Amino acid sequence: MSVFKANILDGQVALVTGGGSGIGETIAATLAAHGAHVGICGRKQDRLDQAIERIAQTNNHQGGSLFGIAADVRDPDAIQKAVDATIERFGRLSILINSAAGNFLAPAATLSPNGFGTVVDIDLKGTFNACKAVFPHFRDQNGGNIVNISATLQYLGTQMQIHASSAKAGVDALTRTLAVEWGPANIRVNAVAPGPIDDTAGMAKLAPKGMKDKLTAKIPLKRFGKRQEIADTVLFLVSPASSYTSGAIFVVDGAQWLAMNTYV
Repeated sequence: MSVFKANILDGQVALVTGGGSGIGETIAATLAAHGAHVGICGRKQDRLDQAIERIAQTNNHQGGSLFGIAADVRDPDAIQKAVDATIERFGRLSILINSAAGNFLAPAATLSPNGFGTVVDIDLKGTFNACKAVFPHFRDQNGGNIVNISATLQYLGTQMQIHASSAKAGVDALTRTLAVEWGPANIRVNAVAPGPIDDTAGMAKLAPKGMKDKLTAKIPLKRFGKRQEIADTVLFLVSPASSYTSGAIFVVDGAQWLAMNTYV
C-alpha cells in the first residue's frame, strides 16, 4: 500500500524517458497509480508495449492511462516528437522524468572515445534534449516539474566508471543550473541519485554474481534498495509536498557513498 494519497497526481501528465524497463518502468507505474496520465519513451516500441502491459496487470495501477512512443533521447527531433505526442494525446504535459541511461564496466585506459561518448550522449545530452523539448510548453503554461535520475558514482573516484561518472556529474550540474534559470518560469528541477538497486539491468552489469554480498557489506543499511523506493522519492518530488523544493539532488542509497572507502 502506498504512503501517498491515491489521487495525489490527478490532473497531471508525465513523460518518462527510459520508461520501458527497470527504474523508469517502476516510476511510470507509480505515477499512473497515483492519478497521472503517463507517456513512456524508449528506443524500442515492443519493449514499451510490454512495459505498459506489465503495469496494467499490477494492482498498483488504478489511476491514469499510459501510452508508449519510441524515441531515442540522443535525437533531439525524436524526443521533441515524443513530447508533442504526449501533449496531443493528453492535452498537456506537467512532469518530465529523465531516466534513460546507459552504462557498462570499462577501464579508462581501454575505453574507446565512442564508448565514452555513447554514455554521455544518452545520460547527459539525452537529459538536456528532453528538458529543452518540454521547456516552451512548461513556460507557456506557467510551470512544470522535472526530475532527473542521477547516480552516486561521481561522488567518489569509482573505478571503471569514468564515462557514467562524468555524465552523471553533468546531470547534477544541469539540474542545479536549470533550477536557477527556469525557476522564474515556475519550473522546478530536481534529481534523484540512486545507490545499488535490486532487479535492474544496471546492477546486473555493475555487480556481477558474487559481488552483491561484498557491496551489501559496505552499505550502512545492509541491503540493496528497491525500485519502488526510487519511484516513491520521485513521486514526492513531483507532488505538492515538495512545492518549494528545486535544485535538490536526493541521494537514495542507504548511506552507501558516505561509508565507501575506495582503497579497501
